[in-house]
Amino acid sequence: MTTNEIQKAAERVAKLRAQAEKLSAPLADAQAELEAAQEAEATRRAERGEVYDREYSNNWSGRAMEAANSGDDSHARFYELLAEEPWFAAYVEYRSARHKRRHVLDEAQRAQRALQEVVTVPEQRYYPVAILTDIESYAEKKAAEKAAEFADELRKARDEFLDKKE
Repeated sequence: MTTNEIQKAAERVAKLRAQAEKLSAPLADAQAELEAAQEAEATRRAERGEVYDREYSNNWSGRAMEAANSGDDSHARFYELLAEEPWFAAYVEYRSARHKRRHVLDEAQRAQRALQEVVTVPEQRYYPVAILTDIESYAEKKAAEKAAEFADELRKARDEFLDKKE
């Protein structure tokens, strides 16, 4: 590199350094403004969060009662629809037969006792049906999914409240 090239490069570096120094003050100011705005927003959100949390904490029991009772109509509708299902009617007949057997055994035991005979009638055996466990398990899974959607709605409501400018 020649002396002339070195001098030109040094002048260019000096020129760029001067431009950088000239722009660094506004950049520092802009960064300070950004930090101040972020701190102000964080403070505002914290204050709004406290308002939301206090209101929610003070009114949780009413909301919990409402949430607990929100399924009452669905529960009644479930039993109505379930009773109309042919497979359920067949299941009820099947389980009824198990109960009828128990009544026959109970009556036979009562009769033997009334006659003061040795009770030879066996005790009723309970036969659980796996289909109910499967239905219950699937229903719980679906209920948990619906409850998770509700929890997401609660979180969104809080976030919307915090984001709201007042």
